[in-house]
Amino acid sequence: MQIKPPFTELEVPKASAGFYEGNSIPIALLSKGIMIGLVLWALIWPANANGILGSLNARLLESFNGFYIVMAGLFFFFFLIIALLPRTGRRVMGLPGEKPEFSTFSWFAMMFGAGLGVGLMVFATAEPLGLWASNPVILAGEVEPNTAEGVIPAYRYTFLHYGFHAWATYVVTGLSLAYYAYTRGMPLTMRTALTPLFGGLMNGFLGHVVDVLGMVATILGVAVTVGFGVSQFIDGLYAITGMEWMMDLTGEVPVPATVGLITGLVVVMGLSVLSAVSGVGRGVKYLSNLNLVLSIALILVFVVFGSFMFAITTYATALADYVLNFVSLSFGAFGPQSPAEFAAALPPEAAAHADALRAGATNAWGSYDAFVAGLEGEAAALPPEVLQSAYAAGEPGRQFGWQAGWTTFYWAWWIAFSPFVGLFLARISRGRTVREFVIGCVFAPSLVCFAWMTILGGTALDLELSGVANGAIIGASNTAKLFATLAQMIDGPFLSVVTVMCVVLVLTFLVTSADSGILVMNTIMSGGEAETGIKHRIIWGLILTLVIGVLMMAAGDNNPLDALRNAMIIGALPFTMVMGLMCIALAKALYRDGLREKHGLAPDPAT
Repeated sequence: MQIKPPFTELEVPKASAGFYEGNSIPIALLSKGIMIGLVLWALIWPANANGILGSLNARLLESFNGFYIVMAGLFFFFFLIIALLPRTGRRVMGLPGEKPEFSTFSWFAMMFGAGLGVGLMVFATAEPLGLWASNPVILAGEVEPNTAEGVIPAYRYTFLHYGFHAWATYVVTGLSLAYYAYTRGMPLTMRTALTPLFGGLMNGFLGHVVDVLGMVATILGVAVTVGFGVSQFIDGLYAITGMEWMMDLTGEVPVPATVGLITGLVVVMGLSVLSAVSGVGRGVKYLSNLNLVLSIALILVFVVFGSFMFAITTYATALADYVLNFVSLSFGAFGPQSPAEFAAALPPEAAAHADALRAGATNAWGSYDAFVAGLEGEAAALPPEVLQSAYAAGEPGRQFGWQAGWTTFYWAWWIAFSPFVGLFLARISRGRTVREFVIGCVFAPSLVCFAWMTILGGTALDLELSGVANGAIIGASNTAKLFATLAQMIDGPFLSVVTVMCVVLVLTFLVTSADSGILVMNTIMSGGEAETGIKHRIIWGLILTLVIGVLMMAAGDNNPLDALRNAMIIGALPFTMVMGLMCIALAKALYRDGLREKHGLAPDPAT
């Protein structure tokens, strides 16, 4: 049997002189054109852009919700198998005997800060509390919302959204790029991951398309992260200073106003560009180490002053529940419920009122009481048992709406983040084994995320369950829930000190995520070069700032992050398909390299 050497002659055409010297002009112009077009559209016709993005997102979710769910499950099990197989798990991504570039502490700090830092600060309390009020178990009527019995189901889905699936998604691009770069000497860029399938076709226009899809997904994924983080940053500044000009005080609770968000965005992105200019070896590394130190300090505050025993008990019970339900969580996808399907499931007495009943019965964010209260006329006069049956008939619609609006949003977010985090992980992981990469990038950070969510979020839940908070935490906006929890837990000067520390931590997490994203954008544009021009880092920082700011303004004060969310989910879809091909390509590469090793034809990573 003749075994051919792997394809390694990947060439990304680059400009030899001029403004784009050392960079791919097609990748630069295509990706910048898409982003600038989005900015101009949202700037000139904001209402049109916001409306169309929302409508398109809704239509895509109706068709591709199940696709997102199943792909996330497949990613995890694919890499679990690769790590467990002895032949693939022990492979070193680098020269024989090569040592890792960064210490394990710095490696984990950079990985953690870039991967989920901002998300953990925003959603450590918001996620468990939100899921405590609404999740599939509650929608099925098995437990009541905001009760002691609802804590473990809430954490089942909290762990789902921030656990093994999220980090396995990052590993799709991370391990693919690191493997080809350090065992085959190929560039760290998106098209590299598909060379086992398409070979020389990746040197042409098809390769440009793959890289541009990675660029677009990266920009939109980082944009959503920065958007949530800036909102929490402004909430923290308001908690410290009381400056009302940053906030919208017209609603039931204060929320960051657009002017405050734009001000915070300018501050954050300015610092991010400065950090990106300093490079991964300095700015990102030092900020990541500071992030980890401050994170440990914040955890210790909650351990000492929070509900630590409640958190530990919840952690153990919820982890067991998460593992027991893992397979169904991985592949349990829901589809939309059509009006005809809803009408067919109604009892005969309610069939004539299907149109009046459907909206409330399929509303994933309502409740049975809200459903009944919203009925009018003859529909409201139906007997209680008929209304209960009608509400039960809408459960498939509620389950789909919840999954599409919550779990699928997260899967799209992690997928959009995957080019950024994956390439960044690849850059810092030379010398690691495949098994070490998977364990270090999937299981270890997931368990830390679980601890973070139960210690911070568990304290918030316990304060509400015991009546101490009396609804103050639940009533706060999502990005203010952390500060509301601190206010119920401690007081006096120490509260001010911890709040300031949290704001600094949010800021450093934001800067770490944004500057890492800027570096990754330049790496893709330069065809995988680790060192890129300072002027291009500044330009991509400005483009990212414009994308976030303009989409925030297009969505308006009521839901300033909606347009960002919708654009991100849309932009993540084509890259999800690319990631599926990456898994197939990696499986082929590992199998073929195993045959080459068996016949003494292992590739030389130095070539």
